[in-house]
Amino acid sequence: MLVIATVAGAPQSRAHQTASGWTYPPACCQGDAVDGDCQSIPGSAVLERGGGWTVVLDPGDHRKVTHRNRYFVPYGSEIPSRDGQFHICLHPTEEHENCFFVPPDAM
Repeated sequence: MLVIATVAGAPQSRAHQTASGWTYPPACCQGDAVDGDCQSIPGSAVLERGGGWTVVLDPGDHRKVTHRNRYFVPYGSEIPSRDGQFHICLHPTEEHENCFFVPPDAM
């Protein structure tokens, strides 16, 4: 009985769905479609170079970005996107890339 109460009282992950309907993994997403830290980003913000992905986001490219941010994601750390778009999760702050999703044809 105590185990059930503990599990029932545990904080729930609030992973949310993309606009195309697939769900971000709970380990990546904190929040929902309105204030969550995951969303699609423009493909023009992503460049392949130096053994990975360089992502440069400006305000307006992602709901959490308030100033230009640059991220580097080494090859092998990316996650396949299910909708042909790039996505990024910024957590706990906009300076930290938590998860980066790449279209399968770009990998």
